[in-house]
Amino acid sequence: MSRGSARSLLGALASVVVAAAVWEVFARSGVFSTALTPSLAAIVPALGRMLADGTLLLHTLYTLYRILLGLALAAVIGIPIGMLMGRFGWAERFVLPLVSVLSPIPSLAWVPIFILWFGLGDAASIALVLYAATFPFILNTWTGVRSVNRIWIRAAEAMGAERGRLFRKIVLPGALPFVIAGARQAFARSWIAVVGGEMIAATNWGLGWVIFDSKEYLNADVMLATLLVIGLLGLGFERLVFQLMERRTVGRWGMVRTART
Repeated sequence: MSRGSARSLLGALASVVVAAAVWEVFARSGVFSTALTPSLAAIVPALGRMLADGTLLLHTLYTLYRILLGLALAAVIGIPIGMLMGRFGWAERFVLPLVSVLSPIPSLAWVPIFILWFGLGDAASIALVLYAATFPFILNTWTGVRSVNRIWIRAAEAMGAERGRLFRKIVLPGALPFVIAGARQAFARSWIAVVGGEMIAATNWGLGWVIFDSKEYLNADVMLATLLVIGLLGLGFERLVFQLMERRTVGRWGMVRTART
């Protein structure tokens, strides 16, 4: 293991230990009943039981399916729209007012309407993720395209680069740091949308449904174990997807300083 990887691992372990210690102190402080704030001695066994009977894996897979499908659809829609807005004034003038009106509306506010439109189940949850994730892709891509150094564009045009090659070689790579930042924001908003949607619109599968069902029976240990799983999934995607994508593209090109792992 390299020195950088060792430092990163030690840092991650230290943050986990500190967070666990803070929670344990809070849980044992008596501010709330132990039934409402279970200690790690109750949360860890609850997590183990869900892992042992296989239900946690199924709930996680259902939630990831809804998130990844909605996120992929949002990227397919949002990135091209953001590119058009950044390159053409007419697209910016047309789309930006719509985005400015719709993006502040919380995705959870659409849950009753989406249930009426799509019914209970996967479709409503995926639609919520699509709605929540599209705007970060649009706004960050738009900002990225507008931030591309104009000197690069003029230099490429002076050397005879046609519009398609100019877009592929200059505009898209120049905007990529913002697109990756948009993907991070979209992923975070997707979790909010999917968990809220699963609490209300899903059937009997999904991490959001587990949290909602546990609340009905006052199983705070199961709720907190599920929240821990969501947090660990977020950490895994950040380290294994977003940071890797950054290192192999804009980090390798010297456009951003990437975190050492």
